[in-house]
Amino acid sequence: MQKIGKYEVTREIGQGASSTVYLGRDPFAKRDVAIKVVFPQILKDPERGKLYTHLFLNEASLVGKLNHPHIVQIYDAVVADALCYIVMEYVPGGTLEMFCGEKKLLPVERVVEIIFKCTRALDFAFRLGITHRDIKPANILIVGNDASSGDIKISDFGAAITADVDHTQVSGIGSPAYMSPQQVKELTLDHRTDIYSLGVVMYQMLTGQLPFQASNNYNMVYQIINTPPTAVSQLRKNIPAAIDGIVSKAMAKDLEDRYQTWEEFAHDLAQAFRNKAVKAPTREFAESEKFDTLRALPFFNDFSDVEIWEVVRFSQWRNVPPAEVIMHDGEPGDFFCFLAEGELKVTKNGKILNLLTAGDCFGEMAVISKATQLRGADVVALTESKVITVRGETLKRASETCRMHFYQSFLEVLANRLTLANQRLAAF
Repeated sequence: MQKIGKYEVTREIGQGASSTVYLGRDPFAKRDVAIKVVFPQILKDPERGKLYTHLFLNEASLVGKLNHPHIVQIYDAVVADALCYIVMEYVPGGTLEMFCGEKKLLPVERVVEIIFKCTRALDFAFRLGITHRDIKPANILIVGNDASSGDIKISDFGAAITADVDHTQVSGIGSPAYMSPQQVKELTLDHRTDIYSLGVVMYQMLTGQLPFQASNNYNMVYQIINTPPTAVSQLRKNIPAAIDGIVSKAMAKDLEDRYQTWEEFAHDLAQAFRNKAVKAPTREFAESEKFDTLRALPFFNDFSDVEIWEVVRFSQWRNVPPAEVIMHDGEPGDFFCFLAEGELKVTKNGKILNLLTAGDCFGEMAVISKATQLRGADVVALTESKVITVRGETLKRASETCRMHFYQSFLEVLANRLTLANQRLAAF
């Protein structure tokens, strides 16, 4: 069996202008990997060698830094006289390119969810001082064989600029059709160039065509700088006005008219589900809505985005009608809940002990207490409510940092309750 370093090579899975990508196996970590091989003669090319070297070393410098569920992880990089290669997470399933044609468009709600996940991943990179600079469908991978559900991962950070190096342009990097006006003008760039490019990706996935089409790069650049794109709602029926506005703002030519932060972009995408402008996927709650809801709850203030995504995956969400009993007094408790929307009452023997509103955590004592795992009261919905449930066994299987943040937040909840109890006692 052929080897590249310690990695066993299975087969070739792709080729680029300067590299070949192989499916390999890490015998020590016991996982499949993608190995991008760049041969030294390409790096030494008299015309393009400097650019290829820049791209390779740029991506290699990110080993171990981009640990996010929606970014392809870079595990290893080797620079040697005979061979240069980067070892990455292997993501089966192809890219978003296959869903950018008019005959194979995804549902609008699925496109919104994919773009939302991209905003969270690119915000994570931005907080590390990294701007991707080459966002396009070919660099967004689908996890698994079913494009109608599941995750995506952003790849190929070779063209990235980092805060601790410089923000200047390097000619020859990027795909013209997805470049922002600032990028085609070769101006100093920041994360807002990625916001524009992701807007173009969203436009193409919704309509099956690029916002600007030209026979040569000169005409393409002219349109990017000067020509307003046709609204997506004019190219595809039943596109809500809210989605039209989101795409338009992401692709604003003037920097000040564009989304200024990834949070703003993500918030508007999540609101499209909340306001029912876009119907939620068949799962009832879109993952973008779940993430945005958890991120806004004070309980999760100290959780990283990565940990929030972990909670999204293991929590259960449901709409509860008025008068439904969510927890019964005296019954065993193997789960706790958060109230995302609505109002609940806590009662004991018919007497109201407390009212719960959005953001409140309840039922955790029966899960974390060793003395008793029985409920101490009934919890009943007063209004239609949105309840998030986490099971005790599931929490035990969560990552160590995620569990730590749960327990820290539990302590804060208990401290606040004790303070309120003391204040009430002092009032008598």
